[in-house]
Amino acid sequence: MRTESAESSVNMPDDGLVRRVKALACTAPLQALEDNKGSLGRLDAQPYHMVELALHTIDQVAMAMDFDTGAEHAKVIEQVSHFAGIQAPERPEDEHHAVAEWVLHKLINIGTLDRGFTWTYGRVEGDGDYKRYDFAFKLLVEQSTSDGRVYLRVTDEAINVLVGALDTDVESAQVAAEYKLEYLISHGRLEHAKLAAEQARYRTVQYGEYLRQYLDATQRDVRTVDWEQQVPTLLEQALEHIEARYRHESAILTNITENRDSARDARSKQQAAGLVDIVRDCIHRHMQLQTRLQGAGALFRKEQDRQQFSGSPQRAAIDVFNQLLVPLLSMPTGAAVAPVADFFRFGVAPDPPAVTSLNTLVGRLLTVRAENTVYAGAVPVPEVRQEGDAPRFSEEEYRIAGHLIDLALDEARPLSTLLTEARAYGPTVERLVLHDAMHAFSPALSEAVLRGDSSVLIAVPTIGDLDSPHVEGDELLVSRVRLAASGGELGDDSLQNEEFDE
Repeated sequence: MRTESAESSVNMPDDGLVRRVKALACTAPLQALEDNKGSLGRLDAQPYHMVELALHTIDQVAMAMDFDTGAEHAKVIEQVSHFAGIQAPERPEDEHHAVAEWVLHKLINIGTLDRGFTWTYGRVEGDGDYKRYDFAFKLLVEQSTSDGRVYLRVTDEAINVLVGALDTDVESAQVAAEYKLEYLISHGRLEHAKLAAEQARYRTVQYGEYLRQYLDATQRDVRTVDWEQQVPTLLEQALEHIEARYRHESAILTNITENRDSARDARSKQQAAGLVDIVRDCIHRHMQLQTRLQGAGALFRKEQDRQQFSGSPQRAAIDVFNQLLVPLLSMPTGAAVAPVADFFRFGVAPDPPAVTSLNTLVGRLLTVRAENTVYAGAVPVPEVRQEGDAPRFSEEEYRIAGHLIDLALDEARPLSTLLTEARAYGPTVERLVLHDAMHAFSPALSEAVLRGDSSVLIAVPTIGDLDSPHVEGDELLVSRVRLAASGGELGDDSLQNEEFDE
């Protein structure tokens, strides 16, 4: 008896098991962040806890959501980077920013075609067969507005990740969360009450997201939404929900405020102040929801009139990538030729005939045929001008640099001083002076004597380093010395100045 009962229970569909599997599937992308944080390249992401950063990211987006807008990418990254800085305060701020941006992109799932996640799960059907299905979900989505801006919004799955449940009825969860919050506050357990208040706020956001999806679907096509029974019932229940929640939250707010004012412990006072902000935010969101509920009927009538006179819907365009390219890549070449030929035959516009009437045909037949020639005519010869590269230094810069480096005989000056004077005329003049000084460090004395030069510029190292913001190295002493040549060779007194006062 027990064996037959156990076998029958195994063969029966278990919806609770499927719900728990889906709940685990929604947390899989967050766990994958911790496993794949080594893919950040040169960044060492070991000090960062990616699951906490991901939950903080989802939290920031959920709190910034509104009916019309959502969270901005830059603000979310900035807030999450601050949290990353708390985890690794010894790391630089640009690394915190890079880690926060990486977590946000992974939650959006940038890099995939539909930017979604897929989890395969099994289910026992009514006939006892075990079949596999794909559970597709998203955590963060990007939504564009009419003004061209792109915002982030959280999905139902992301909110369920925050509160630790899946597919929970919004109304019952909201009521249970607020009664739990009232109980915790009345018993002074403010730390646990804060968690319950945050969960109640998440449910409020989820309820507003349901209504926004209905209104967005109505703006696209009123026929896809049941405005005869389903939506009016939803609007009526939502208004009753807001009225009851407003009275309940106002009473809770009064109780928290009294606890905050009467608390003597600084920690209790801080916790009560945080609860006041959360409950006030819940009341504010309920007021926004009420405003949108009151305008839902007018939106439906407006969209009904607009779509009724907008004409028949146009045929959807073909997705070449998903509907043609991806299936063809998995097919053999012989089997793929026919679909490709059919696509181009029906996709390319027809070629209109050149002759559309009898008059056009007679005119073309009576036209005198022009004589064909094998030559197309004279080929023009282009005029090509040889233009060399523009000089790197101007004549004026050469003149100034030459004047600065043209020292008098027996005059010795440090190279740092010459570079300082040249820097006043610009960096190019300074480079020219430095170039001449480097050549003077190892001068070609024999060539200078053969040319008949009477003097030569030399540079010798001295004590200290160069005093220049652009050049580093040893200090040089630059001077011009006299040359004496005899028979093309250097004499004993060819260098009149061989020593310098350092």
